[in-house]
Amino acid sequence: MFKRSWFIVLLCLCVSAFSFSGIQTAKADDGQDIRIGVIPEAESITLGSDDSFIISEVNGETLLEGTNGTANVSLESSGTVDTSYRLQVAWTTSTTYVDDWLHRAELGNYDTYVEDYNGGYRLFIGKFPADASWGTRDAFRNEVIANGLAGTDSFWKQVTITEGTSSMKIIYQGEELTTEKPVQIISPDGLIEIGGKKYRGIGEVAYNSKGTLAGINQLPIEQYLYGVVPRELPPIPYGEMEAQKSQAVAARTYTLANLGKRSSDGYDLLPTPSDQVYGGFEAEHPISTQAVQESEGMVAMHNGKLITAVYHSTTGGYTANNEDIWSSDAVEYLRGVPDSNRGKAIEHVPTLEVFKNHANPTSLRAAKEGDYESDWSKYHRWEFQWTNEELSEVLSEYFAVDIKEVYEVNVLERSNSGRVLEIEFVTDNGLFYEQKDQIRWALKYINASGGHSALLSTLFFIEPTDQKAETPSFKVYGGGWGHGVGLSQTGAVGMATKGATYEEILKHFYQNITLVKQY
Repeated sequence: MFKRSWFIVLLCLCVSAFSFSGIQTAKADDGQDIRIGVIPEAESITLGSDDSFIISEVNGETLLEGTNGTANVSLESSGTVDTSYRLQVAWTTSTTYVDDWLHRAELGNYDTYVEDYNGGYRLFIGKFPADASWGTRDAFRNEVIANGLAGTDSFWKQVTITEGTSSMKIIYQGEELTTEKPVQIISPDGLIEIGGKKYRGIGEVAYNSKGTLAGINQLPIEQYLYGVVPRELPPIPYGEMEAQKSQAVAARTYTLANLGKRSSDGYDLLPTPSDQVYGGFEAEHPISTQAVQESEGMVAMHNGKLITAVYHSTTGGYTANNEDIWSSDAVEYLRGVPDSNRGKAIEHVPTLEVFKNHANPTSLRAAKEGDYESDWSKYHRWEFQWTNEELSEVLSEYFAVDIKEVYEVNVLERSNSGRVLEIEFVTDNGLFYEQKDQIRWALKYINASGGHSALLSTLFFIEPTDQKAETPSFKVYGGGWGHGVGLSQTGAVGMATKGATYEEILKHFYQNITLVKQY
């Protein structure tokens, strides 16, 4: 018989931050909870409440009770944590099969791992670091398939294994307690504090995949949205109810489609732009809460599946096709559309003359073309100028080379929505290129504090200020803020002020979708 290893194992299907797989989640009910990693990684986290509270082990015994106070939870000891890509080749209940497979794999000197799961055993082969390329892993997969140790249905998983014992220490009013289990706080008024910030629901401190602590807020999805919508589309000044509802539906759809996205760390989503900005109880606003309540359970779907409900601040005049921003296949509902009520004709894509002739573009250094946005976003039109020395410094930093002079900046390809697809930098140290949304990080502007910030969008034109100079300054004329795919938040506000319903707003920015009330 093979020897079992008793580890704490966390597994998650490894997907990109942006996925177009359209995987349908299980139908939610009104009481379904979500877990937000409000403090993703820390050595010490506070839990507290303004009311009476109980801190207990998760699914375990009560550790302490208090009133209007704060307890400190710190990492006492940590087991050895390893997170690697491993190829899952089988699940079986046959120990004979497991023994035979292990013997054959060991003859080939392959790294193996067996996990007890659901009454049987998951079999894994190979071990690659998290930054291993797909090509390297795919070559290994083909090798073990050829050697009869895996089938064509084998797939990669990111496996986190904690070996040994982790523990945490809780200190409250001089009393110290130690436990190996995650701990949680509840309060009869339904409000708790994690790291000094107030949240609805339950507060929890658990172990993450790095072996440190994570502060987690668990609460019903609809209450979570109370703290998302006002942070993603502030009701002041964007208080149009139909726009707020469109944001609520987009945020709810994203939430349900991404449950479990970060399960290897013990929660579903982060409270940042990496997922959705979540401000907790103190971010809530009556207008946003009303929008969530009046659209309760409503989601956007396409062909019976939850859509990838991406959104951004401002289009600049025309939204982007998803494949013009990310390396992904075209998605039918993420097509470029104009920020206007003039139809979908490409002639409405902004030109260089449109950008140059705008009356008052925002200067990024200091920091009414679109029918829907121009009254609502100061970044509908913007501009910036680099000296040659500044641009050389920006490019040197991005490409990790020494560039002293920039001779030309050439847009090599542009999408039909006007966005730059490929750009070329001609410098004293050679030619450099970047594509799609990464262009924003290559061509950073100098902000008011002197730091470098990603360019607001790829909808821009750039030219030298002096065509005759060998090392000229360069000026960019741009529009929009964000990736430009899907719902435009300020565009939604503009549509709402013109009388559009939230259904009309969503169906303008997400093409050929249906709205479905899931609960």
